Amino acid sequence: MSAAGGHRGVPHTADLRVEAWGATREECLAQAVRGACEAFLDLTGATVARSRDVLVRAGSDEDLLVALLEEIVYRLDTDGEVPVETELSPVPGGLRAVLGMADAGSLPVTGAVPKAVTLHGLSVVRGADAWTCSVTLDV
Repeated sequence: MSAAGGHRGVPHTADLRVEAWGATREECLAQAVRGACEAFLDLTGATVARSRDVLVRAGSDEDLLVALLEEIVYRLDTDGEVPVETELSPVPGGLRAVLGMADAGSLPVTGAVPKAVTLHGLSVVRGADAWTCSVTLDV
């Protein structure tokens, strides 16, 4: 894992598993969003069609990750859009997410679309030099 933020898909039977890291909690969670979207769509060359400003509230860092990804699954399911840019900032009790959305139908499909976020193997950890997180999504 490099000091810069990043993400990777991890092989997982019949599900989508993403590990992400970043210098801050917000960068780590934004990388998890990117990793989840890149697991089923080719985001190369994707452009922002609209911006969504979302307030995500939760009691723990793990709950914030789940709530953020549930918002992504919801937007995909109801509006047919995915974030290609994610800017997160802390607010009392949660996060403010500014999501640069693209039309999912305009992007090449590369994998199974996530349907829900699971709690199995969920983690968000602050390390000495970076934050890491792991999450599994049902597909």
